[in-house]
Amino acid sequence: MKLQLEKSDGLNTFTAYGDGYVSVNGIRHSCNLAVLPERLIPDWTLATFETLSVGDFELLASLDAEIVLLGTGTLLRFPSPDLLRPLLRAQKGLEVMDLPAACRTYNVLMGEGRKVAVGLLLV
Repeated sequence: MKLQLEKSDGLNTFTAYGDGYVSVNGIRHSCNLAVLPERLIPDWTLATFETLSVGDFELLASLDAEIVLLGTGTLLRFPSPDLLRPLLRAQKGLEVMDLPAACRTYNVLMGEGRKVAVGLLLV
């Protein structure tokens, strides 16, 4: 699906997504990816949903964001509460959703000028 925003001011926005990929500013990515308005982190984790670790969430907690989104692929799945401790310590909220919802929500929050980050599991 293609996404359109009225204005992005050179910030990272999702322009499309589909089975096993997302496009950020028109560039297609098929690896796990963390995205912030001014930063892109390819391969933020090499894990699948089943092999996510505390370290993966430590990286998300260290990002300059108030809101963290986690896109779990085509299925909505919730990580173990034990994995979320780094985000709790950093006092950052986490919203878990499937990949399409995470892309759309990120674009809306980023467009509102919110400090948002999204970690996407594409693999």
